[in-house]
Amino acid sequence: MSVVLVTGASSGIGAATAVRLAREPGARLVLVARRADRLAATADRVGGARVLVEDLTDPAAARRVADRVEDEFGRLDVLVHNAGAHFGGTFAETGSAQVRRALDLDFEAHVRLTEELLPLLRRSRPSVVVVVSSVAGRIGLAGSGAYSAAKFALSGWTEALHAEERHHGVHFGLVLPGYAETEGFRHEGRLANPVRRWTVTSDTAVAEAVARSVRRRTAERYVPAWWRLLAGGRRVVPGLHAAARPAIEE
Repeated sequence: MSVVLVTGASSGIGAATAVRLAREPGARLVLVARRADRLAATADRVGGARVLVEDLTDPAAARRVADRVEDEFGRLDVLVHNAGAHFGGTFAETGSAQVRRALDLDFEAHVRLTEELLPLLRRSRPSVVVVVSSVAGRIGLAGSGAYSAAKFALSGWTEALHAEERHHGVHFGLVLPGYAETEGFRHEGRLANPVRRWTVTSDTAVAEAVARSVRRRTAERYVPAWWRLLAGGRRVVPGLHAAARPAIEE
């Protein structure tokens, strides 16, 4: 038996990831999200799963989740951090409050949950944590500063834990999608443009990347893979990404 916990599993990439990982031999899924009805629908799609309705921005939620997993399974083999949302708008328009909102959901919620689950992950080794960040965690775009701030923090924190926890048998890896068509990211402008629609990937493609990261223990995986060239190139040529349209305009 392999116990797999997926956050943000009520829709989009999280739901697609749950469906994909449910196909792994012996997988027992634990699904976490805020919306009970949507979470139940995902559980039905995977043929049954433990459902935990929690708002991970609640500081007490992480402890409740950890207690349930410990009590019911006594182990945790795979943790997929996917919960999050896009926070758009320029800094002049949205100010520091938007940055705090983004950091709370897209970064600090993951940190709190990991802190509570890490002892169990260590006891269940070899175990895997896959963090779904974003290309916005490598490339800052105008109109998405708050979102990028949280995703940059998430990417850097995951890299540090990749180095720290490998000696304890816990692998930490990043999956960094680019423009992914999900409930929260519609990308109508790109999809309507025959020249640019190829830049938008699907939530199922991201889910497959998560599954491969779990199986192969990769440190970092871009979806699609060509985003790695732009993310790496901007380090050599700062401003290289300036031609890319901000996500807020999509």
